[in-house]
Amino acid sequence: VLVPTTILHKAAWKALFDQVLPANVPAYTEQDYYAYVDGRPRYDGVDALLRSRGIELDWGNPDDDPQLDTVCGYGNRKNMTFERMLKQKGINPYPDTVDLLRHLRTDKKRLAVVSSSRNTAQVLQAAGIAGYFDTVVDGNLKDEMGLQGKPAPDTYAYAAKVLGLRNEDAVVVEDALSGVAAGHAGRFGLVVGVNRGAGREQLLKAGADLVVGQLIELIDDDASERGQREAPSLDENRFPIEEWGLREVGRPDAVSATVFSVTNGSVGVRGEGGGERC
Repeated sequence: VLVPTTILHKAAWKALFDQVLPANVPAYTEQDYYAYVDGRPRYDGVDALLRSRGIELDWGNPDDDPQLDTVCGYGNRKNMTFERMLKQKGINPYPDTVDLLRHLRTDKKRLAVVSSSRNTAQVLQAAGIAGYFDTVVDGNLKDEMGLQGKPAPDTYAYAAKVLGLRNEDAVVVEDALSGVAAGHAGRFGLVVGVNRGAGREQLLKAGADLVVGQLIELIDDDASERGQREAPSLDENRFPIEEWGLREVGRPDAVSATVFSVTNGSVGVRGEGGGERC
């Protein structure tokens, strides 16, 4: 949802299944990505895709060598390819990701990342957005806490609990069908599907209450205008209306210092001093 890791994940999954699927079964396709592996824990994704082709493989162990013909071995091979791509190509967030995160933080919303990936921390750091989140529930924590992965709602429910929220008071935003299904199964207050390729109808079928094409659509466009309407207006005698400036008439006070504050969003200076100002 936040970072276009889908590009790297798609390439890594395709590289794996192009290598390991026998010639007598249907070849791996992009639609298989959305149907069987997107959003799922890595080994579950391997198992689901193989079973879709009538193939049952020994599960193996998480520390299996990537060249072993086990579910875990295949999953580790895919992860090795993904990590190499991430290191070589880097990653940037989607163009509207930071806008949404800043908006939510300004509105004092508590935020969590829920991901099946064991590489979540590295991806967030590489994309420069790790600092926006109160907690991260990833594949490592899932295993540590014994939680079921998507499409089960466990990881989302755990994140809501850490944030001090009930499921019905939390919003799930997902672009994976398995993640949307998890939000629906957990009876969260709102499940938003982001259509980054899974398909609007498929997201709705999986349980999304709302489907958007971009994260920016979640920002209330008239919020700032409404805030201005609801905020008390300045005394026009004290602060005469001017087209290109702000001027105060009379002795300044604490209100003046606030009105004439200058800030870039990180550092601010309150307007202090005496006499008429502009």
